[in-house]
Amino acid sequence: MTTLDPGKPVALPRTERPDAPAYLQRYQERQAQAKSEAPADDDDSAPLYLRRFRERRQDSNALEAPVPLWEGAELEATRAWAEVTRTREIVPETKEQLPAVATDIYLVRHGETQGYSTESGLTPLGSWQSHRRGQELARRVMTGHTVTMGCANTNRARQTAEGIRRGLLDQLVLFGREASVSEIRPYEEFRNFQVATPDGFRDVTQAFRLYHSVMEMYERVGEGGRPQWLVDVDRFWGIQQGGGDPITHWLTMPMLSFEPPVACVRRFWAGILRMHDESPGQAIVVATHSGPIRAFATWAMGYDPGEPHNTEFVRVRILKGAESAMVLYRNRVQEVAVPNLDDFPDWWAELEGKALPASRREEHV
Repeated sequence: MTTLDPGKPVALPRTERPDAPAYLQRYQERQAQAKSEAPADDDDSAPLYLRRFRERRQDSNALEAPVPLWEGAELEATRAWAEVTRTREIVPETKEQLPAVATDIYLVRHGETQGYSTESGLTPLGSWQSHRRGQELARRVMTGHTVTMGCANTNRARQTAEGIRRGLLDQLVLFGREASVSEIRPYEEFRNFQVATPDGFRDVTQAFRLYHSVMEMYERVGEGGRPQWLVDVDRFWGIQQGGGDPITHWLTMPMLSFEPPVACVRRFWAGILRMHDESPGQAIVVATHSGPIRAFATWAMGYDPGEPHNTEFVRVRILKGAESAMVLYRNRVQEVAVPNLDDFPDWWAELEGKALPASRREEHV
């Protein structure tokens, strides 16, 4: 084992390098290569961008700079070809290209609720969310505009509409704008999706309360033979209680007792067109439920864009002439044709009249 003598200096290894670092070597090589390739009359003192510009001017005998690649010259494409192939989901390049909008419709999901097993309304956070959403929507309302307020006929939707209206009015006063904001009116077209129960068609929340009372009897007797509506509701709320997404189940799993998503899309359009005709104005705000809103967005986009958060909205911009509309949701825009509902079958109305047994059909009529 070697020991060090305290009185004798230790020779340390040399760490300095006589050659330049690698990055400096590469820089020097590029500089040398540029000088070797430069013309004899090239001014080395000129900036690189200026030398490259002079080279391009010498190569092209025209006074103008060469056509950029995006112009389509190298691809042998024309501007007309580019316009034809440009997707309609891209925002127009200029303000003049924007289509004339007749009415803006906001389909707003209700705020946070105290629970879906009862009709107890919004939580304090849900009330704040609604008021905050109204303040945000007020930024798009100008002096002289008319805003029509609607809602589904449930406590959570009605309270959400009330909070949005208060937020709208408060912010309009702050902005110093004078606009007309209507009173809130419930619309049957914007209700939540329904369940066919022995007591008639019921909102899925109302059906849940009936499900609990009837299910208790079947569990107590233990004989099985549950009716189909009970099986469907049990599956739906079982997913909810297990932490899953029952709306995805509703969108993708056929259930005979539940109103199908396409029926919700149809009646939402019926409500939109009705409000558009009855209440001409610049904006329509409707507080409703997440399931039908999500079905509407899925129909418009062609895929399921996901569950809207509390007070998140799908925006429908009906264009002049009411023949087409722009549907906006989560940074995506899709142009759709405004449907003529008389051209499509009303499946749920057919089910309501024909799916009943003959003995009950006469009573129903």
